[in-house]
Amino acid sequence: MTEQEKHLQDLKEIRSLMEKSSRFISLSGISGIITGVVALVGAVLGYMRLQQYWQVMDDSRFGDYSSFIHTTMPMELGWSTAFDLVLIAGMVLVISVVASAYFTMRQAKKNGQSIWDKSSQRLLVNMMIPLITGGVFALILIKQDLFGLVAPVTLIFYGLALVNASKYTLNDVRYLGIAQVVLGLINAGSIGYGIFFWAIGFGIFHIIYGVVMYFKYERN
Repeated sequence: MTEQEKHLQDLKEIRSLMEKSSRFISLSGISGIITGVVALVGAVLGYMRLQQYWQVMDDSRFGDYSSFIHTTMPMELGWSTAFDLVLIAGMVLVISVVASAYFTMRQAKKNGQSIWDKSSQRLLVNMMIPLITGGVFALILIKQDLFGLVAPVTLIFYGLALVNASKYTLNDVRYLGIAQVVLGLINAGSIGYGIFFWAIGFGIFHIIYGVVMYFKYERN
């Protein structure tokens, strides 16, 4: 190894140490994939529950794709249906959080990084501020029976949370956040199709993100 190559190697090691001290780099791609799969399962369950609601409202819509595709989710839903949808979303959230915590801790151990250091604390704080704000806003919308706005609001605030937190972790998170915000804005212009946008944002986008993260950072 020449002197120049040795200096370059030293610079790479210094840069790696600086990234570990300032950024939480132990996010797991596998947890992203699991989160996406669980979200898709939740979306299917939510769709089945909405079908039951549509059947009660109008039997002709049930199983009739041609009429369903022109039928949007109303701004108001029965509280029973809304409760079931919130319950499904809550189950998806709990499973996703548990899976993310487990695989993130495993990845952190592999990288020799603490799961609870200053970088992870900054990441969590900057992510939770938009998430909590969006969650409270969504609850207000539910209380006002504005269910059709819940999906775009959650997508937008979740995306903003990822963008805000990306300063303290891998840049890939920023791209996922931007994609969620754009998807939420599109959904805001197509009220009534939130279950499909949820499936795309929390399901498909997370699976794609997880696969990219896995092959980019974890496979080796």
